[in-house]
Amino acid sequence: MEEPIKVLLIDDHEMVRIGLAAVLDTEDGIEVVGEASNGVDGIRLALSYKPDVVLMDLVMEGMDGVETTAKLLEQHGDCKVIVLTSFIDDSKLYPVIEAGAFSYLLKTSRASEIAEAIRAAARGQSVLESQVAAKMMNRFRQPKQPAQASLHDDLTEREMDVLKRVAQGMSNQEIADELFIGVKTVKFHITNIFNKLQVDDRTQAAIYAHKQGIAE
Repeated sequence: MEEPIKVLLIDDHEMVRIGLAAVLDTEDGIEVVGEASNGVDGIRLALSYKPDVVLMDLVMEGMDGVETTAKLLEQHGDCKVIVLTSFIDDSKLYPVIEAGAFSYLLKTSRASEIAEAIRAAARGQSVLESQVAAKMMNRFRQPKQPAQASLHDDLTEREMDVLKRVAQGMSNQEIADELFIGVKTVKFHITNIFNKLQVDDRTQAAIYAHKQGIAE
């Protein structure tokens, strides 16, 4: 028989974790291997249990879901992070996608939809809530802005390679693995990219890349 899909729950609401665990434990081929109420404990459990899929809340005290996702994937890049949240505002959606989240669901999703998203993630297929998919499509359909085209002229070939992968939503670890460089080197290139593009974070850099057609 095939090994079950190992799932880790990270959510600061105990009743949400209890409900999810109860539902998922009834699903064939899915096993909840651990639960955490905060990002720090979630990363620790992920390193211990090596889950295939992590169900990640976004709004948590201390380390939020965006930071937790980024740090978790740096240390355990093989797992797939499925965001399960009540929020779809831009300030939360785009940063967590850029941090490497694989799928994005709302807590209003049916139990069967969450289970299927877990199975899809294990197969390497992303699932986006319809409202989320629409927001992302609309955002990147906006006209490119050639006025800023000169900003990326100063990027080196390697920095362009890194920027393209940032725009594709890769984590630092994934970029390092694909380009055969160290994570510290990736961080160095990203710092240079931010300075040259005059942006403050990965989201702004990714938006710039998409508007200029660099990520295509």
